[in-house]
Amino acid sequence: MDPNLSINVLYVDDEVHNLNSFKAGFRRLFNVFTAESAMEGRKILETEMIHIIITDQRMPVMTGIEFLESIIPFFPDPIRILLTGYADINAVIDAINKGQVYKYVQKPWMDEDLRINIEKAFEIYSLRRDNKELTEKLLQANQQLEFLLRQNLLS
Repeated sequence: MDPNLSINVLYVDDEVHNLNSFKAGFRRLFNVFTAESAMEGRKILETEMIHIIITDQRMPVMTGIEFLESIIPFFPDPIRILLTGYADINAVIDAINKGQVYKYVQKPWMDEDLRINIEKAFEIYSLRRDNKELTEKLLQANQQLEFLLRQNLLS
C-alpha cells in the first residue's frame, strides 16, 4: 500500500471496548472513524468520505446487515465488511445478498488479517472508482464522436 494514501475506515459497533481496540490497533495505518450505532455511523457517512465500512452484526435497534442495506441507495461506493462473534450462516447469506458485503470476518479479529482485508477492500474501491471515471470519459468521447459524425453527415 502507498504510505501517502490515506484510507478512511468507519467501524460501527455498539460495544465501546471493540471500538477502542480497533482504533488502537489501526489508527496509525488508516484514518479511523468509529460509531456506537447505525444512526451515528450514518451521520459520519454524511460528513466524511468513507472508503471502507466495517460493522458488527449484532447491535440493538438495527443489525449490521440492516444498516448496510439501508445506506446502499445513498452511499453505494464504500466497500463493506461484516464482523460478528457468531457463526450464523443466515447472517452471512443475508450480508452478501442484502448488504452487498465484500468480506465476513469473525470476532475476535486478528489484526494482521483484518489489515489485509481492509487493504484489499480499498484496492477494490480504487478499481471501481477508476473504472467509473474511465467509463465517464469513454461516454464523453463517444458523444463527441457522434456529434462530429453528425456534423460531417449534414455538411
